[in-house]
Amino acid sequence: MGRRKVEIKRIEKKSSRQVTFSKRRNGLIEKARQLSILCESSVAVIVVSATGKLYNSSSGDNMSKIIHRYQIQQADDLKNLNIEEKTRNYLPQKELLQLVQSNLEEANVNGVSVDSLISLEEQLETALSVTRATKTKLMMEFVKTRREKIGKQTFLVTRDETEMLPEYSSGNNPPETLSLLK
Repeated sequence: MGRRKVEIKRIEKKSSRQVTFSKRRNGLIEKARQLSILCESSVAVIVVSATGKLYNSSSGDNMSKIIHRYQIQQADDLKNLNIEEKTRNYLPQKELLQLVQSNLEEANVNGVSVDSLISLEEQLETALSVTRATKTKLMMEFVKTRREKIGKQTFLVTRDETEMLPEYSSGNNPPETLSLLK
């Protein structure tokens, strides 16, 4: 006698639903245990019933170690996502560089007015300054999060890096930029 395929939908009869939940929960936990043994992996299973009762099982490492590793990985993934979102703001600056390059590569370089070149230079200096300030801020945030993760181990910081820290800076001026070649 073979098994028939069960249609996956809500079971209307409460007693049948509870029996199915119990059997499938135990089956899921058993499969997780087998996966842990076969593949030498750490597996954690958390199941919450319709009544709100919590069931958990872990194999390999204990549950708290697995959850801690998950939280660290999740935090790193969120941090990387935040950096990707912040780098999207630099697209206009890239477009600005492409505009300057296309203007300078045109055959009629002598026809470009001095005012437009000065304006482009100022825009480039501003974009460069903002980019450097943002890079410095992101690097300092990265160092801060690493210090917190490692347990505040001692880091060697150069004098230049110390001056970039907000608590050591003398003002709110953006970092100095090099003037463009003339």
